[in-house]
Amino acid sequence: MAQVSIPESNVAPMEHFAAGITGLRLTFVNVFAVSHPDGSWTLVDAGLPFSSGLIGGWAEKRFRNPPTAIVLTHGHFDHVSAALELAEKWDVPIFAHPLEFPYLTGKESYPAPDFGAGGGLMSFLSPLYPTKPVDLGDRLQALPSELGPGSLMAMPNWTVIPTPGHTPGHVSFFRPTDRLMIAGDAFCTTKPESFFDAAIAQPPELHGPPAYFTQDWDAAARSIQKLAELDPLIVAPGHGKPLAGDGVAEHLHRLAEQFATRGNDERAVA
Repeated sequence: MAQVSIPESNVAPMEHFAAGITGLRLTFVNVFAVSHPDGSWTLVDAGLPFSSGLIGGWAEKRFRNPPTAIVLTHGHFDHVSAALELAEKWDVPIFAHPLEFPYLTGKESYPAPDFGAGGGLMSFLSPLYPTKPVDLGDRLQALPSELGPGSLMAMPNWTVIPTPGHTPGHVSFFRPTDRLMIAGDAFCTTKPESFFDAAIAQPPELHGPPAYFTQDWDAAARSIQKLAELDPLIVAPGHGKPLAGDGVAEHLHRLAEQFATRGNDERAVA
């Protein structure tokens, strides 16, 4: 199984690990608030079912105004469930890659999870996780086809990077000025299949995407390689703790190398 250990010195606090970004951990998944030079901010991902009150209260303590938008890395239940309620409350759009639209417009369900993938309690419980599509209605908008820095007004100075594999329309975000990466589920900084690791202890380790929900392993390997080539200094994952400092890029390169040759082993029960 592809796995890279990370020294504790690279672990950064969720509350403030880079300029203009703060995170909130919701049991086993993270959401992030990204501030911009003009004083606006954007919510990246929207958490678990019944988490809208927690996310909204957290945001209101930190910002005077609502965000300009909610931006999704992908549409799995643990990243999207509070999106519509928050978007209605704040009167803002929700952006996602067009390839995620079938799962965000009520038209198509994600494939059933592979409960044997990767081993661990989270994998075993995965058949209980919601896979039915949500319907974000007219709040949903497509990410622009041109994804360079500044192409998405809701994320100025950031590059949107298509990182398919975990889902068809998964995206990550990269800020070149300080090499900060919001990875979504393209890779994780703890073992997402283990309940103890993902929800409680969160030991710092680089892993591939959550195995039980990953649809295309070859594409996932290419996406990890693409992100490694950016040589990030700071990583904000969907699952696990943020990482920062010397060595982060090297660790990610090691994961990419391992995953390219052994990524399909994630399907096996550990």
